[in-house]
Amino acid sequence: MEGRNPLNNGRSSDDKPNSDGVKPRTPTSSYRKLRRELSKTKLRIPHIWLRHRGLEPSDVFLASYPRSGVSWTRFILYEILTGEEAGFAAVNAGIRGVGRHTLGLRALPKNGRLIATHEQYRKEYKRAIYLVRDGRDVALSEFAYTSALEFFHGDLDQFLRTFLCGKISGFAPWHRHVSSWLDSPIAETERLMVVHYEDLRQNPVQGFTSIAEFLGLDVDPKRIQRAVTNNSLEKMKKKEVAEPQKASMKDRFVRNGFVQGWRSKLTEQQLEFIEQHAGSVLARLGYPVFSQQQAAVHSRPALQRTSSLS
Repeated sequence: MEGRNPLNNGRSSDDKPNSDGVKPRTPTSSYRKLRRELSKTKLRIPHIWLRHRGLEPSDVFLASYPRSGVSWTRFILYEILTGEEAGFAAVNAGIRGVGRHTLGLRALPKNGRLIATHEQYRKEYKRAIYLVRDGRDVALSEFAYTSALEFFHGDLDQFLRTFLCGKISGFAPWHRHVSSWLDSPIAETERLMVVHYEDLRQNPVQGFTSIAEFLGLDVDPKRIQRAVTNNSLEKMKKKEVAEPQKASMKDRFVRNGFVQGWRSKLTEQQLEFIEQHAGSVLARLGYPVFSQQQAAVHSRPALQRTSSLS
């Protein structure tokens, strides 16, 4: 049927009863919406502290701001670590988020775990991979995601103001999150690997080979190639159909993963607003910035891309 979301199991995309007289479910419960709002307050501080208990020196963190390509990255890393096919349930059980890490897969040297986190840098993070993506593409993806889950109600202009100047989530504005990692005590040491999502998309086999080496893994190159092939964008979308996620009810959890998709989607005024608040961080990461003010505000050298990914 034209206009039907293949992921919503036949439910209508609006709030009217469908042909069977059943009103469609909302993608997010009132309880989950309340939890998200509380996560933006100081009440999250003791909660986050509790979630970071039980960590071990051999653990490595896969850190990122939300919507930076971490789901795709986790799927491939899961197959590299286990040699088994990645699906949402398997990946979520194996490469767990911080706070649920107790039962995480122990597949790293010295019985370590790969633990995902969206938090800003914390002193508990002794060794980490920080996955970054152009903040303009992150904003577009986060806008679609939060709108689909009914966490945000408004247009893109309103979203950008919240994304850059307020709290769209409990993880701080994008540029502040990035800076917390780039200015952390482990930055520019062998304990932090900064990976650009765009580099992984351009050359995934080489990129994930470098990540495997950072993790101390000795992996057959054929396994890495197979993991990349098994988790192409189209195959990820099919996996979402098989295991629908919350966002699947109104949109897709797995989106298009565009690189520089912002060029055709953001207006000149929106780009100026983004650069006003995050231009220096974009430039520091090596992303193109067009503001005339950039030369004045940017005083730090651009972050050098990992040579193996260039």
